[in-house]
Amino acid sequence: MPLPPAPTKRAALLSPDAHDAPARSSHRGSRRSGESHAESASSSGSQPLELFDRHAADAVGGGTEIAPPIRAKSKPAPSRSQREQPAARREPEAPAPAVHAPAPQQQQIAAPQAPARPKRSKSNGPAKLFVLDTNVLLHDPMCLFRFEEHDIFLPMIVLEELDGHKKGTTEVARNGRQTSRTLDALAGTQDADIDKGLKLDTTGHREAGGRLFFQTAPLDYSLPVSLPQGKADNQILGVVQALRDLYANDQPGRPKQEVVLVSKDINMRVKARALGLATDDYQNDKTLEDGDLLYSGSLALPADFWTRQSKTVESWQSGSNTFYRVSGPLVPNLYINQFVYFEAPGEPSMYARVTEIRDKTAVFKTLKDYSSGKNAVWGVNTRNREQNFAMNLLMDPEIDFVSLTGTAGTGKTLMALASGLTQVLDDRRYTEIIMTRATVSVGEDIGFLPGTEEEKMGPWMGALDDNLEFLAKGDGGGAGEWGRAATNELIRSRIKVKSMNFMRGRTFLNKYVIIDEAQNLTPKQMKTLITRAGPGTKIICMGNLAQIDTPYLTEGSSGLTFAVDKFKGWPHGGHITLARGERSRLADFASDVL
Repeated sequence: MPLPPAPTKRAALLSPDAHDAPARSSHRGSRRSGESHAESASSSGSQPLELFDRHAADAVGGGTEIAPPIRAKSKPAPSRSQREQPAARREPEAPAPAVHAPAPQQQQIAAPQAPARPKRSKSNGPAKLFVLDTNVLLHDPMCLFRFEEHDIFLPMIVLEELDGHKKGTTEVARNGRQTSRTLDALAGTQDADIDKGLKLDTTGHREAGGRLFFQTAPLDYSLPVSLPQGKADNQILGVVQALRDLYANDQPGRPKQEVVLVSKDINMRVKARALGLATDDYQNDKTLEDGDLLYSGSLALPADFWTRQSKTVESWQSGSNTFYRVSGPLVPNLYINQFVYFEAPGEPSMYARVTEIRDKTAVFKTLKDYSSGKNAVWGVNTRNREQNFAMNLLMDPEIDFVSLTGTAGTGKTLMALASGLTQVLDDRRYTEIIMTRATVSVGEDIGFLPGTEEEKMGPWMGALDDNLEFLAKGDGGGAGEWGRAATNELIRSRIKVKSMNFMRGRTFLNKYVIIDEAQNLTPKQMKTLITRAGPGTKIICMGNLAQIDTPYLTEGSSGLTFAVDKFKGWPHGGHITLARGERSRLADFASDVL
């Protein structure tokens, strides 16, 4: 179907410079899915248009971009206190003699915040008392400030265990030292009174409205004789049991409170439930509760989308690119650099990327078709829709951060290397490719590896060797054995394999950085790697969230999930979940049934 003539309404009257002008948007403005905005006045006499483009197969480049929409999201309390309602606080009275219990606070007035920041919901229920296990403090040293309006209690045995983990250079030891410094800062503030509890908002964390209490007196409890009394976990369970009995009823100066044990230890939580104690996992480290909620990077347009949009859509061409401006209830659910596609039987398909979101309107830009032989990237053509989306992100110089997720055999590493070689050797956009990965073994460790840093990383880079062999074979053509050897040497000279252990303090200038197996990274490690990027550097994170080998990491708490969720909607970042494997029929079947 031929492309219809350009419309004579608003879009046709704009100058070419107006299409590239940045939109007026606040960097701190938030746009939630359900928020209503004032809808832009549309042309009353816009003519219906046929909206399918056959001439943009070679399109590359960017349209107009604006600041990313910031999705406001409240921080979940580990006790799922979002479903609770915080209570108004009363004046504290004399503390209990057995233990310095959390006294109710005065009603606190929320400090004025920037308009873009979400306000915490106020409630009318009682604040809870959370007893923290040592592993929570060692897992997240900032956990003391993640419990919103609730109070925190630390048994003395927790401080003893914390002291035993502070030596060393591991991440656990660093977290232990950071927690100790945080406790010292809270205790050292002006007018701090351990007997009445330390206010958690005195060090600048205004989101924490509760108090911190230490065990300053022995507590009377009785545990079953089958539980060894000298074990630290059982002592913490005894403290929780004593506090539960202590706060079971309202008493003068000590209101009734629900006592909840928070622990990352599954066996600890099982024993607590067996004793009838309330317990919960520490939830704040999870970016998502369910991996199925992860942002996929693409959206299928409904079958009647163009029918409903036919009177308000605007279309124009800029060079080899075709743009569509649409409006309607779908726009608030879109993100910058999200891919949209329309596929219906008997109608032309359309594949585009969101390049602009302004009020209730969005601009789509058609994509370059990398499945065509003339658009091959280092001899590689895309084989499905999601791969074409990913290649458009990898080849776009305006995109600085790309994240790719998918099962084994979806082409993540091959596409990243092919686009990197093209932009390093052909386009000279970057100086070299730097490749690294998390060195987490699937099975037993084989011990120390000999050689230099790059030689030690060699056994971990089997995926690199496999893909380079395929790319070099396709590029050599009829050059013969000597030509292929020269090609391999040239490719190898532009690829550096680095270990993540020595990344701290580095800055990459004009580099093409590939982080493979990123699902095994923690959010802190991911932040360390991404912040190494200097001017002109592009970072590609790849991984399969179904193959996490790092202990204590899940799909919801992985650094790759963390990066995908935080970068969605940023004008210079993009994400795609690759859905279909292209390795072999055996690999595809194994991914489904095993």
